[in-house]
Amino acid sequence: MMVVCCTSCDPQNKTELATNNIKIESKYFINSASPSSIVRNIEQDRNGSIWIASWEGIFRTDGRSFTNFTDKVSSSRFFSVLEDSKGNMWFGSIGSGVFSYDGKRFTNLTTEEGLLDNNVVSIYEDKAGNIWFGVFGGASRYDGETFQNFIIHEDEMDEDLKGKTFSERPEFEVNSIIEDKTGRLWFATRGNTFVFDGKAFTSVSHLGKPFTNVRSVLEDQKGNIWLGGNDGLWRYDGNVFTNIAKGFVGFIYEDKKGNILTSSETSEGWALSRYNEKSLTNKIAVVPEIIKANEGMIFGIREANDGSIWFGTLDGVHRYDGNTVNSFNAMSSQEYFSRLVATRDNC
Repeated sequence: MMVVCCTSCDPQNKTELATNNIKIESKYFINSASPSSIVRNIEQDRNGSIWIASWEGIFRTDGRSFTNFTDKVSSSRFFSVLEDSKGNMWFGSIGSGVFSYDGKRFTNLTTEEGLLDNNVVSIYEDKAGNIWFGVFGGASRYDGETFQNFIIHEDEMDEDLKGKTFSERPEFEVNSIIEDKTGRLWFATRGNTFVFDGKAFTSVSHLGKPFTNVRSVLEDQKGNIWLGGNDGLWRYDGNVFTNIAKGFVGFIYEDKKGNILTSSETSEGWALSRYNEKSLTNKIAVVPEIIKANEGMIFGIREANDGSIWFGTLDGVHRYDGNTVNSFNAMSSQEYFSRLVATRDNC
């Protein structure tokens, strides 16, 4: 097994909160049709609709009204959502495999059809049009007809040639998958992080230590690879790994302007933060926090066509328009405020 091991430049081992004049105001939209429990991922389709993967199902919204799109299809919790290059929607569930929707009908793919495991945590489409499913125990590649499965064996990952599927949830789910500009696939898992060149899997390490429990992997517009997880936020420029911030990072996203948005755990709770070019070139990263969620994680982050930022928490979905955080949930604003969101006068 090959190991990627690079020399690091001086780590940016301190992150400070920026102080500026941005005033954050929270508004609440009481909407019984919107999700009110964990939202794991968010996608916007080519027609502008927002799709939300939650523990209550897949929701679709135009930003005002919400529809539970899967309430008559499955009662499973949903973790992932993707629109593919053909306009089909894919929904990854916990326990019921993956559902596809072609605009007219649903198709359910499970271990019976060859999926490695029925707990689908992440979904990704590669440049060739194959759909990858990150599941418990490994990953499945689907070409539209057949599955090719890859299994994690402790510190290694390789193709399964025996047609094995998991009826129960094994260890090491694949949290995030991307294909970089060189055509290599990156797999962030609860175990090691792997790179796949089409032939073999390589464990990604730094100074002899593998990156473990990475929750999100991203390639930015410049070709840098970002890793976020137990060991904080890391950037890899193809030669050097740099530690941008410490503390647990749950999700990484790049907006249209090239800013890096993260959900991370701080001493005061969870925060949605934004790194711009200036903050990333400083010895000390000064990071404006958009919002804090004191009582739990912030999940899938998505920039909508209008520039607003959507994100999920333990209690539903939220939208930040640059000044105001709009919270969609069925609770009263007072109850929601006390349970989840603590805003800052200066972030």
